[in-house]
Amino acid sequence: MTAGRSSSRAPSGRLGRPFFERPTIEVARGLLGARLSVRSPTGRRAARLVETEAYVARDPASHAFLGPTRRNLAMFGPPGTVYVYPIHQVVCANLVTLPGEAVLLRAAEPLSDAGANLSGPGRLCRGLGITARDNGEDATLGRRFGLEVGAPPPERVVSGPRIGIRRAIDRRLRFALDGDPYVSRPRPPAGRRS
Repeated sequence: MTAGRSSSRAPSGRLGRPFFERPTIEVARGLLGARLSVRSPTGRRAARLVETEAYVARDPASHAFLGPTRRNLAMFGPPGTVYVYPIHQVVCANLVTLPGEAVLLRAAEPLSDAGANLSGPGRLCRGLGITARDNGEDATLGRRFGLEVGAPPPERVVSGPRIGIRRAIDRRLRFALDGDPYVSRPRPPAGRRS
């Protein structure tokens, strides 16, 4: 996070609503290196985000492409709203930016449980204890979710096509820290700087 961006985070270093009230691609890149923690009855689980995907306006791969529905209503909530949806036997978590736009949390480096595998959106949710009940939560308030700016990542940010979708697969809206071992596979090509 550069010095000119201090207005996008809360005074404590927590990422506040202004951080998410920006273009979705900026938020997707800006989340890399951020610390995400999730409170549970057994304590907090924490991780450093290393991979994200942007879902923007008029994006045929987005759940919000056709407008609000009961399933995707959280995507039209305030910036910083958590949008969780089920896929197969797992759930995936997104953070809302602008109305109908969000950032998928794809992979993270575990900070509180060294043995956790958080590579891939389903594993990330399972490892951090994110469930369907979290759909619609406000991640900026710090109750269940904590999002804090991390030290500027030393790695370069690379971009590549999104994976696990059938439409708009050529768009380079997947962002990752170059060479990070926790990035999910297939990894974006090295040297394709974002």
